[in-house]
Amino acid sequence: MAIEVVRKTELDQDVIDLVTELSEEMNRHYSQCQQHGLKVDQIMQPQIAFYVAYVDGEPAACGGVDLQYEWGELKRMYARPDFRGTGAAQAILDALFEVAESAGKDIVRLETGIYQKAAIRFYERNGFKECAAFPPYDEMGPSTIDTSYFMERC
Repeated sequence: MAIEVVRKTELDQDVIDLVTELSEEMNRHYSQCQQHGLKVDQIMQPQIAFYVAYVDGEPAACGGVDLQYEWGELKRMYARPDFRGTGAAQAILDALFEVAESAGKDIVRLETGIYQKAAIRFYERNGFKECAAFPPYDEMGPSTIDTSYFMERC
């Protein structure tokens, strides 16, 4: 099984499909006011490095890191169900750590949902620990983040 990680600098069908699938999964668990992920048309911003992992040529996982703060923030991490456990998500995360480190970001943070148990375990295996809400989430009303789970890796 060959995994190739590709940085995306513009929207293409693979990015659109992966982010749409992630949004559909989130819709099954969380109300709209409790979803804080970037919309597909917000991903290709200068401060965001976004990648897609291909397993044997098939788009399998995606994720980005937003570098606008003193830390890097993971954005839109997703692995298609058929590709979970293949190493595709790990390959994306490794690429994102490398980008954050190259940008001088010693801390990487993320916001996920409390029902994303497998994702939380994945992040814990990669050194993330639960933390308090951070900007901009710490300025949101409690009802908009009561299903959020915040993590960081230092």
